[in-house]
Amino acid sequence: MKNIIELLEESPIVTAVKNDEGLEGACKTDSNVVFILYGTILTISDIVKKVQESGKLAIVHTDMVVGLSSKEVAVDFIKESTHAEGIISTKPMQIKRAKELGLLGIQRTFVIDSMAFDTMKKQIAQYNPDAIEIMPGIMPGIISELRQETDIPIIAGGLIKSKKDIVSALEAGADGISTTASALWEA
Repeated sequence: MKNIIELLEESPIVTAVKNDEGLEGACKTDSNVVFILYGTILTISDIVKKVQESGKLAIVHTDMVVGLSSKEVAVDFIKESTHAEGIISTKPMQIKRAKELGLLGIQRTFVIDSMAFDTMKKQIAQYNPDAIEIMPGIMPGIISELRQETDIPIIAGGLIKSKKDIVSALEAGADGISTTASALWEA
């Protein structure tokens, strides 16, 4: 399996899907990675399988799968029951568990103020995620500052609505962007 930085270098657009319609479209794109932002414990295995059958890495947002708890055992379930390649979570302990299990662990962080930014930096240092998804992704100044703090891949997500937003995030130092806006998946 290629590491996340190699995948983002090949295709910096990460398709993020929140329903079956988005999943079908994402599977047809050139993107190497699909962030799965929906499902239940009854459907997530089939969703992951569809992503993998299209030749893409399946990264499950454990916070958004209905029926999963916020405990580390949710990560064990994803590994054992879906065979996804990784997870996204706002919960640092889930990132830690993913890494222990050999999964990609992507830390999703909402930067709403300086305290959140400082907390994010501490969590990155403590849990060393494989990538950081910073939200909202339309904050080039924050992306640039974070880029100076870490060499961990940065994915800008949230409120990305135009090619200009993509370019701004990448120019600020993001390695990739994630978006549910299918019109931007081939930007």
